[in-house]
Amino acid sequence: MFSKILIANRGEIAVRIIRACREMGIETVAIYSEADKNSMHVQLADESYCVGGAFVGDSYLNMAAILTIAIESGAQAIHPGYGLLSENAKFVSLCEQCNIEFIGPSSEMISLLGDKDMARKTMREAGVPVTPGCDVVEDIETAKKEAERIGFPLLIKARSGGGGRGIRRVNSIDEFENAFNSASSEAQSAFGDGACYLEKFLHPVKHIEMQILCDKFGRVLCLGERECSVQRKNQKLIEESPSPAITEEIRQGMMDAAVKAARAVNYVNAGTIEFLLDKDNNYYFMEMNTRLQVEHGVTEMVTGMDIVQWQIRIAAGAELNRTQDEVFLHGHAIECRINAENPDLDFRPSCGTITRLHIPGGSFVRFDTALYQDYSIPPFYDSMIGKLIVQARTREHAIRKMKMALSELNIHGVDHNRDLQIEILSSPEFVNGTYTTDFMVDFENRKKNQMES
Repeated sequence: MFSKILIANRGEIAVRIIRACREMGIETVAIYSEADKNSMHVQLADESYCVGGAFVGDSYLNMAAILTIAIESGAQAIHPGYGLLSENAKFVSLCEQCNIEFIGPSSEMISLLGDKDMARKTMREAGVPVTPGCDVVEDIETAKKEAERIGFPLLIKARSGGGGRGIRRVNSIDEFENAFNSASSEAQSAFGDGACYLEKFLHPVKHIEMQILCDKFGRVLCLGERECSVQRKNQKLIEESPSPAITEEIRQGMMDAAVKAARAVNYVNAGTIEFLLDKDNNYYFMEMNTRLQVEHGVTEMVTGMDIVQWQIRIAAGAELNRTQDEVFLHGHAIECRINAENPDLDFRPSCGTITRLHIPGGSFVRFDTALYQDYSIPPFYDSMIGKLIVQARTREHAIRKMKMALSELNIHGVDHNRDLQIEILSSPEFVNGTYTTDFMVDFENRKKNQMES
């Protein structure tokens, strides 16, 4: 087992990883930007080092500085959390060259699955259902021909996309060229790769993801699904497990497909297979995330397995100590992402000093955050400031518990989306579990019409 791990991240996920390491008796090394010098993860770690200026390119993406600190501090491994360098094959390759264990899959694996076009081909060959579409198109004329063949509406998707960037919905051929150029340009700017492919826009659909853990000995565990269909501009707002929409038969089929996908590439460590589920209960592979998901805590609540600790154990060479038959889902869990933004002002990001903070408690209530009283939220990073997670015996009880926990959550000093989350949980579509990925568009339109009438 490792004796010291560097956490190459910030905010709530850095705090989450430090706590997992502490439970395992592992020392931690934190990195931070100049803007994050007073952050909670800096205070909790055994050692902390500044890696640069406020912007992520100067600090949390500064590979040379991070690796230098890892070597000089004696860290044997690096945990990347999610986002930032977590799916950066170049960084993982540099870790491998420096004999530092990257807590995640290999650089080769990240390159394979990060190329979403190649991932689709790999899954298709493995017999995993894939959304109808086409491979990467090299020029606009070829793209138009493929678009006509696939039919509208369709999605233009960046080969190296992530976080909702490099995606455009197109409803007709008249919109296609501008949308294609826009998606390609955004992808080039964000990922250094402007290549795009096309997928049929399935509608209406649910977004279902399967959590997997894979060790270095070929054992694969699927920890069940998370329903992630409450999204705004491809960014998730609420996740729950199990999904209220799928039968046990469909669940088993999707779990089998997820295991098949992992085995097809000899995957190692934690990963997530994302599927789209249509109205006829057909499911299609969308992509594989080669990292820890933001919403991993939902699965931890229903399975009782600490995914972060298992990431560390697997990277250290440990074998999974459960069989698939020993994985059970207990009750129902829901997560609400708490973002520092104002939903009434087109979700304008908010920053400032936390003047009052009250975190809800009670049995099976969890708030993953890096907030504390008088902490100043800097304006340079993602707006998510916490994840409120509850678990209860039934879904109905879990919804009630989440609404109660949200009503107790008090964060003063910045705008946030707590009240919006309560509204979503109270909506008929969420209560009856019929919501799809279109939910937030319809929800916002209803609110707008109510305000205008």
